[in-house]
Amino acid sequence: MNQHYILPKRLIFFSFFLFLVISVSAQEMLVGSYNIRYKNWNDSVQGYQWPKRCQVICDQVNFMAPVIFGTQEVLYSQLLDMHKALDGYDYIGIGRDDGKHGGEHEAIFYKKDKLQLLDHGDFWLNETPDKPALGWDAACIRICTWGKFSVKNTQNDASDKQSNTHPENAKTFYYFNLHMDHVGVVARREAAKLVVKRIKEMTDGLPIILTGDFNVDQNDEIYTIFTQSGLLKDSYDAARIRFAENGTFNAFKTEYFTQNRIDHVFVSPSAQVEAYGVLTDSYWTPNERSDVSQKASDAPQEITFSPYTRRNPSDHYPVFVRLKF
Repeated sequence: MNQHYILPKRLIFFSFFLFLVISVSAQEMLVGSYNIRYKNWNDSVQGYQWPKRCQVICDQVNFMAPVIFGTQEVLYSQLLDMHKALDGYDYIGIGRDDGKHGGEHEAIFYKKDKLQLLDHGDFWLNETPDKPALGWDAACIRICTWGKFSVKNTQNDASDKQSNTHPENAKTFYYFNLHMDHVGVVARREAAKLVVKRIKEMTDGLPIILTGDFNVDQNDEIYTIFTQSGLLKDSYDAARIRFAENGTFNAFKTEYFTQNRIDHVFVSPSAQVEAYGVLTDSYWTPNERSDVSQKASDAPQEITFSPYTRRNPSDHYPVFVRLKF
């Protein structure tokens, strides 16, 4: 065969291989954190019925299609509703009250076709982390759910064969999700120390994502236990692109504004955070004036308006982060 034909084929093969390696290393992953608000009678009588909230929350998540996201305040019945409505997700997580289905779950949902669950578990945020109990000055039993995941990607398999590094490190990560206490300051501080300690013991240098409702904002000294640990950074600060016109707690009030962020997505220092967003989507329900329609003088006359009540699907806004490891 003429050498003039051999060289281009080698270059083509090398270029294709290089493309595979670059595309694998440049793959992005959308992750998130969502406190969905536990189902209760008082919210329902005020118009925040769970069936509608569930529909809006799950439609929002299905549209965003995060590969993995952490949830907070999920009662078991809500967990079943979400699992049914979410597109292609499975979950891990147990009830905080009894280690089964009792009480709220800090469940982690993940795309079954994108991630493989390698290992998972839970520990409680108290002095005896292997069993449920109140911790320190906490008002509620609190739990942290974790999972070890591997990215399902056939391109990784091709590139790993050519790599001298550990292939597991390129496609395996740990995900932790929690809800720290809303009353106990000591409980929040000690829980933060416990979580950092567990991450150090468990992760063996693999990438880390930690999400949750921390009940401390970015100005709290407990927040720095995470950011100064050497293991984690706040994706808000690290983001190349940021879309966050509000904080993360709204008390179900669409008109409320705050700069405080108590729902966080912490990631490994080596992670590249492409984008960070706090999504303030709402929905509308009819009220006693909704049967009155009107036109706008500066809009096409085909458009008819009716006064509806604007509502938030949860008393927290979800946080979504697009990152690369």
